[in-house]
Amino acid sequence: MKQIIILFVLLIPVFGIGQVVKSYKKHTDKVVITLDKGELHLSPLTENAIRVQYGLEMKSQTPELVFTSKVKMPDFKISESGTLIEIATSKMTVVVDKKSGALSYRNYEGKVFLSEKPGGRIFKPGLVQGEACHIAEQRFSTLPDEYIFGTGQFQDGHLDIKGLPRRLTQVNTQIAIPFIMSNKGYGLLWHNYGLTDFNPADSIVNLKPSGTSGEAITVDVTTTSGNQKETRQDGVFTGNFEVKENAEYAILLDVGQKMARKWQLSIDGKEVINFRNHWLPPTTSILVKLTAGKHHIVVTAEKNDLPVVYYRKVVNETVFRSPVADKLDYVVFAGNSDEVISSYRNLTGKAPLMPIWSLGLYSLPRTLYHSG
Repeated sequence: MKQIIILFVLLIPVFGIGQVVKSYKKHTDKVVITLDKGELHLSPLTENAIRVQYGLEMKSQTPELVFTSKVKMPDFKISESGTLIEIATSKMTVVVDKKSGALSYRNYEGKVFLSEKPGGRIFKPGLVQGEACHIAEQRFSTLPDEYIFGTGQFQDGHLDIKGLPRRLTQVNTQIAIPFIMSNKGYGLLWHNYGLTDFNPADSIVNLKPSGTSGEAITVDVTTTSGNQKETRQDGVFTGNFEVKENAEYAILLDVGQKMARKWQLSIDGKEVINFRNHWLPPTTSILVKLTAGKHHIVVTAEKNDLPVVYYRKVVNETVFRSPVADKLDYVVFAGNSDEVISSYRNLTGKAPLMPIWSLGLYSLPRTLYHSG
């Protein structure tokens, strides 16, 4: 009997090691969950939208610039079992796994439509241009038959962006919005005011310049200083990398300048990207199937570019990462596209219709209709 008691006492710390959730408290507008490190705030915003915030210290001086509308807070209920905490509105439920701290989301029918990956919530110290900051990252599991759309206006040609890496920056001809929609019945807004990487690819191909290609071309461009002539000379950059298995891989090309004039990338002699324009964003992405082993990359860009190629194996996950953040912050919307956009619009404020005359040619049929 004495040996059994001693064994039980020794096992108690083992059982408690994974118990990430320490306690929780219901407030009028949210549930605050104390973890072994930091706090998790779950705030129902509407019947089908829940905001998730996590940080080591939840005091923030960042003004609220997105959720500016005064929307009535929904009623919500809390239930608890030995392993789970559930916060439910009439249209969705967020489930907290006490052991891992990971969240999952169910619709009004009780079906799980989105889950955080256990251990996929990251908030750690970082350094950007010599300044101390925090990196916020969240990884979500996706289903093999899931389609994901969104993140704004890009020129990479992809509609379904599941697994595709994108750098969400605002530049000429590119509008980045950290919002996605899924065919599995949800939308997600990554709520961070700084740079965000969507499905970041962290493996790097080191490229070296190997000379120039083509003739120098002089073109007319419009700049903030007016019309100017610009001479462009292609440069060739090469590198090698190795992958361990046959799979689909995500490739992100960064030309290393504020704007690009050309995207051209070949792998093992096969061209996978070729796009030229006067004004291109500095990054673009592609999904390619590669066999296990070594591969050779050739990037043809401008001579003065400093291109870098990133890659990662495509897996069933969606990742958001912000290199500068005061906390991890995102909102999940449940429902079909109409329900999600309606809730998003109500929370962020209704956009007024522009005057008809400002729509140019497209306003003519409507103007004739109203005048007739």
